[in-house]
Amino acid sequence: QVHLVESGGGSVQAGGSLTLSCAASRYTFSRNCMAWFRQAPGKEREGVLRLGPGSSYIMKDRFRVSRDNSKSTLYLQLINLKPEDTAIYYCAGSATGTCGTSFKESDYPYWGQGTQVTVSS
Repeated sequence: QVHLVESGGGSVQAGGSLTLSCAASRYTFSRNCMAWFRQAPGKEREGVLRLGPGSSYIMKDRFRVSRDNSKSTLYLQLINLKPEDTAIYYCAGSATGTCGTSFKESDYPYWGQGTQVTVSS
């Protein structure tokens, strides 16, 4: 059974930073697309960033996703956090090495339990 475990969430003030981790087990991490999603209070879950197996990192705006295939671990670095970044952040694993062009939850059969990020103003 695939197991994804997020960690690193917490409470920070606006402008602060956090690095989330997602450790995978019983999963061919190095061959598959991985993604971070988040769900803010009262909102639908949305995709944050995704990273293919052959890529080391992608940065978009204030977020940076990276992976260490040797450790089967995915990371999400959040910088200059804002209160609107408050959400539960989920790690998701696909069953393919291609990330595709959109964040379809159905493309990710494996999910972690989520880690809470709370940003205060």
